[in-house]
Amino acid sequence: MIPTKGYAAKSAQSPLAPFSFTRRDPGPHDVSIDIKFCGICHSDIHQARDEWGGSIFPMVPGHEIAGVVAQVGKSVTRYKVGDHVGVGCFVDSCRTCSCCKQGIEQYCEQGMTGTYNSLERDGKTPTYGGYSNHIVVDENYVLGIPKNIPLDKAAPLLCAGITLYSPLRHWNCGPGKKVAIVGLGGLGHMGVKIAHAMGAEVTVLSQSLKKQADGKKLGADHFYATSDQATFKQLAGTFDLIINTVSADIDLNAYLSLVKTDGHMVLVGVPEKPMMIHPFPLIMGRRSMAGSLIGGIAETQEMLNFCGKHNIGPEIEVIAINQVNEAYERVLRSDVRYRFVIDMATL
Repeated sequence: MIPTKGYAAKSAQSPLAPFSFTRRDPGPHDVSIDIKFCGICHSDIHQARDEWGGSIFPMVPGHEIAGVVAQVGKSVTRYKVGDHVGVGCFVDSCRTCSCCKQGIEQYCEQGMTGTYNSLERDGKTPTYGGYSNHIVVDENYVLGIPKNIPLDKAAPLLCAGITLYSPLRHWNCGPGKKVAIVGLGGLGHMGVKIAHAMGAEVTVLSQSLKKQADGKKLGADHFYATSDQATFKQLAGTFDLIINTVSADIDLNAYLSLVKTDGHMVLVGVPEKPMMIHPFPLIMGRRSMAGSLIGGIAETQEMLNFCGKHNIGPEIEVIAINQVNEAYERVLRSDVRYRFVIDMATL
């Protein structure tokens, strides 16, 4: 067993604090990774505070992991010692269901094994995440990071990046398409960068205009304040695709009115409470509303390669791990431009 240091929440009410535990020794197909950086995702906060229910404590959060291969099992063929690699939101799946066979393991019919706050396939061993200095993962669930992407900037791509890339790719974002990103936060700013690189005409829909300069710098062609009701009249029936990244309680019906006939609105943000949808905005424009969950391993590797090719990375603020509790509060206040990344050298 490998002695490992990290930060954990001991309960839903406790702050994250130093925590020691062990990782398994690498098996034949395992990759042992020295974690260099780990991003902070809003879902880390939801789960560490048991806001979605079912949290497993003690919990070591973190599913935006970037590091360097330290050791490989004897049967590993994809990676070698010294490679720059990443681990995203899951570390295993059943591998036999129709979704796994299609390469969309995130929708595994038996449930994917989360990188943290989950149980291994044995149904009893808890998983611990990337707020730690080491992790051991099956090579089939490890991603290769292009050399031109620094590890600190690579980390948020493993969740924020793929969360936006997957629906943009699935719903055919590209030249000639008008795409709107709702919310310019940790997720939304990646959506702007990726949609712009795909060649779409990109609009940001934000509550106010305070981030307008940032939005234009990131690649947005247009920027509108949704607090101004004139925005909804002006943009009615405009967009082929809207990606809603916010987790706040907003009027989805109003946003659906902005979608073209046969267009789509895709939800990737998860609000705390259910939201009401009226059938009329869907019926009257033959519009579709859908959800999207990260991406499979192959698509996540495709995203990383795309970001490497187009020199895309998140806007980050690197912090020491003893600042993680303060960072959580700042995320809740939207006081970060645009993603926190923990430097594990500070552990």
